[in-house]
Amino acid sequence: MRRVVSATEARIRFGELMRQAVEDHETVIVERGGKSHVVVLSVEEYERLLKTQQRGDWKELVRGARAQIQADLGGRELPRTDEILEQVREERDEQLLAVR
Repeated sequence: MRRVVSATEARIRFGELMRQAVEDHETVIVERGGKSHVVVLSVEEYERLLKTQQRGDWKELVRGARAQIQADLGGRELPRTDEILEQVREERDEQLLAVR
């Protein structure tokens, strides 16, 4: 999961942000003036990213992305690709009919 905080909030709640990064595996983006400047993440996650970058292992990136998606879904099952395409097509068709 990702969280965005201001630099002021990060300064005030840095201990809490560190705990969330380590225990909850949460990535925290710190903004200043509405622009992203730094990221707070666990050393474990940082080392995993370095390892992946060094190896250029795209399979590890895909596994990580899938794990993140599953976590974001909160236990719900990931819909099949054909179901997603069908839903997108139906929504597109409805929008096109509404324009006429």
